[in-house]
Amino acid sequence: MTMRRRDFITLLGGAAIILPAAGEAAEVFPTRPIRLIVPYPAGGGTDIVGRVLGQKLHESMHQPVVIDNRGGAGGTIGTAVVAKSAPDGYTLLLVPTSHVINPSIYAKLPYDTERDFAPITMVASAAILMAVQPSVPANTVRAFIEAAKARPQTLANYGSAGTGTVFHLTGELFKQLTGLQLQHVPYRGGAPTITALLAGEIPLAFETMLALQPHVRAGTLRALAVTSPRRSAIMPDIPTTAEAGFPALVADNSYALFAPAGTPALILARLHDATIAALALPEVHDQLREQGAEVVGNSPAELSAYVTAEIPKWAALARQAGVQPQ
Repeated sequence: MTMRRRDFITLLGGAAIILPAAGEAAEVFPTRPIRLIVPYPAGGGTDIVGRVLGQKLHESMHQPVVIDNRGGAGGTIGTAVVAKSAPDGYTLLLVPTSHVINPSIYAKLPYDTERDFAPITMVASAAILMAVQPSVPANTVRAFIEAAKARPQTLANYGSAGTGTVFHLTGELFKQLTGLQLQHVPYRGGAPTITALLAGEIPLAFETMLALQPHVRAGTLRALAVTSPRRSAIMPDIPTTAEAGFPALVADNSYALFAPAGTPALILARLHDATIAALALPEVHDQLREQGAEVVGNSPAELSAYVTAEIPKWAALARQAGVQPQ
């Protein structure tokens, strides 16, 4: 029986893919370093996931995976770089949930969220923590609400990784559900947000367990609740927002891997297979789980369906929260 080429490639597993180039000599992918753009500063949740993944892809693909942090504008600056990059597999994008929120936040994005990117896989999903600076006189969500009402000038704002991020909209939903008049303070990513929270510039922030967990364990920040449907296996002592009396306050942050649209199917298959293999490694599970993230690893079709379904969902939430497109 004749073996189809795609089946043969699948059986090769980690072997290199030979891509015939029209009018040119065959090229082996990859032959040079791959750039993984993280559209947020170093130190945040997306950056942590990117570095864990990048190291394993480096080992399996035998080429360096260079993390390129391009923060700003809710992740749209770095994302636009990938949209305009050559579709050759050497520039990839790792984005959190904000990728599917941004179409409802920015009136004129410099790219089309669905058409300009080729899905590879959903890498991981992380719970979101509601955390406060230790000087805030509250150990629970209810206590924070009471304190904010009693001291509106002191507890007047909250921070997030940027306008339009899942953290921003989670904060807006919190305001809507509680009636608190908190001012949103956007930062250029999760790391600057946490720095501001640690310094007392803001009393409250919403960020991933990935980024906040080390500070909570160290006692330099205090977690009030986790916005996931269930308690985290990593920090089971932290109650959910539903347990705190706010069952509608549910959100998480998912990290997805994309290439520019038009990337050859064989290269996409190579990248997908290598990523899935990396995510299956016990040490990757352990590294991400220790930080509060769960490995996903789905198909390109499933990631594409996720993007299509999530854009209108978050647009509805943005309208309900009164967020006006910029």
